[in-house]
Amino acid sequence: MSESVLEEKENLFRAVRVAKLDELRDLGVNPYPYQFARTHKLDALQDLYKDLDTGVETQDEVCVAGRIRSLRNSGMFIDLHDTSGKLQLFCHKDTLRAEDQALLKLLDLGDIVGAKGLIRRTPRGELTVNVTELTLLSKALLPLPEKYHGLSDVEIRYRQRYLDLIMNEDSRTTLRDRSRIISHIRSYLGQEGYLEVETPMLQTLAGGAAARPFMTHHNALDMTLYLRIAPELFLKRLIVGGLADRVFEINRNFRNEGISTRHNPEFTMIELYAAYEDGASMMALTENLVSSTAQTLFGKTAFDYAGQNLEFAAPWRRIPMLQAVKDAVGIDFGTLDATGAVAAAKGLGLKVKDGALWGEALEVVFAEKVEHTLIQPTFVTEFPLDISPLAKVHPEDARLTERFEVFVNGIELANGFSELSDPIDQRARFEAQMAARAGGNDEAHQMDEDFVTALEYGMPPTGGLGIGIDRLVMFLTGAPSIRDVIAFPTMRPKE
Repeated sequence: MSESVLEEKENLFRAVRVAKLDELRDLGVNPYPYQFARTHKLDALQDLYKDLDTGVETQDEVCVAGRIRSLRNSGMFIDLHDTSGKLQLFCHKDTLRAEDQALLKLLDLGDIVGAKGLIRRTPRGELTVNVTELTLLSKALLPLPEKYHGLSDVEIRYRQRYLDLIMNEDSRTTLRDRSRIISHIRSYLGQEGYLEVETPMLQTLAGGAAARPFMTHHNALDMTLYLRIAPELFLKRLIVGGLADRVFEINRNFRNEGISTRHNPEFTMIELYAAYEDGASMMALTENLVSSTAQTLFGKTAFDYAGQNLEFAAPWRRIPMLQAVKDAVGIDFGTLDATGAVAAAKGLGLKVKDGALWGEALEVVFAEKVEHTLIQPTFVTEFPLDISPLAKVHPEDARLTERFEVFVNGIELANGFSELSDPIDQRARFEAQMAARAGGNDEAHQMDEDFVTALEYGMPPTGGLGIGIDRLVMFLTGAPSIRDVIAFPTMRPKE
């Protein structure tokens, strides 16, 4: 059925329901009242009366409310759903008030109603409320999708998430699981002595990551501001200031980049920093935090995802980037200079710009030849300094840093390192990044003079970590797309 035909059909249904509003008001019914006092949510009643025998009627009076999902026998039987579960309503003329019998004839699927009545278990075993009073709480003017086919149109599911949540239990479960995951992470870190903090979303410099920012303008100050791409530099300022030895922020970040099943321009991360610790400490924290979340909330550490069985129990595999690349393509980039690395990457059929740095060429090979092969949770360690402007140099190889990333099912999940605390080195790194910006790399880091000044007051040895919340939720809930785990993903407006 074409979209125009569907819209015409929907408009006809709406017209009928709008006409019912006048009938309701003629009956003295307010179709949008102010409140309704419930005594129970529906799952609580199901649990409370789980042992009620078939055919038994009680004198227990309850008040319930929810959305009508089914109307049978001219409304005599109603399937009521609330956010917790479902229950059957029995509306019979022998028990229902006369004015409510008139109201019953004007109800439609999707309406939200309140009901008072007595609990019973039907001969068929259905827990039921014998309704004595019926109250309309919200008249739905648009019809719900057809019951047996539900809402399968992915475009509509993402654009009209409220409709998706009404119709799809899986969508409700996924987003509720997301909330549980975030709550557990917050609790876990609190128990580990981390202090939750907040840092600016509007920043004068876009720092803390290599990404293209969103820009906006502050009228009163007449200045350009950037939506945060990462909270890193502000969180480390708090470590410098001694607010706490351990800080974290569950933060929204914004990156003006592409959209895919793995990427949304607005996304959520947990980012944390711990004084007197290093990248190795952050790796241990990562695997313990994720495995704890999985075990505590889902009772397991192994999850089926995209045809793979992912095992999140610690310890996870660790492999240096140079070794991973050598294993994949048979080339030891550690023996090459920048020119040789670029030539080797091109020899593999990869696109690398002329004059690329050694680490940039290595990263291209890693991204194209290795990432997709990393299925089980894996720490890739010893990232090149050329692409790690905020990490400490590896003590045994000045071309590398004490930085790691976690990959699961070929997707980056986390990033962490021993934080650079040398202000002289940090300034030099920023200057190199500025040169890269001048050469056309608009994702290179900007110079942050105030952050360098903060480091000059002294920052203790510090470990840092960022975990992508959206991707973690994908793995733990089996969601195939990042849009499934974000309530309102970024969408192009309909024309």
